[in-house]
Amino acid sequence: MSAVDQQASYEAVTRGVRVTVRPTFLEDQSEPDENRFVWAYTIVIENRGEQTVRLRTRHWRITDSTGNTQEVKGPGVVGEQPLLHPGDSFEYTSGAPLPTPTGFMGGTYQMQTETGEMFDVVIPNFSLDSPHQDYKLH
Repeated sequence: MSAVDQQASYEAVTRGVRVTVRPTFLEDQSEPDENRFVWAYTIVIENRGEQTVRLRTRHWRITDSTGNTQEVKGPGVVGEQPLLHPGDSFEYTSGAPLPTPTGFMGGTYQMQTETGEMFDVVIPNFSLDSPHQDYKLH
């Protein structure tokens, strides 16, 4: 699989839960002539807090370079609702296609403590940049 590594990492911490995102443009799955640009993103969720938490839902906002935003909501991530004890981490990779060569994503995970308390953890906004974007300085 051919990928252009963006060498970028984005991070946010909410109530001791750290979310780190590393996006990668997937040249071999993209078709620029067809306005299809595909990225993979690897996410590491680390529980640096003192309570055990379970990831219950995700809520993504995916925005292309024309300002069109798509919202994606659902249970868990990659078919799982990982339980994270203090010191545990969970890593997964997923993907997102866009009709434009750039955009950005961000959102929240809803977590649940062992006592049943629900709270949102920030997924940091991260940039989706392909080598097919024409950069112009104004």
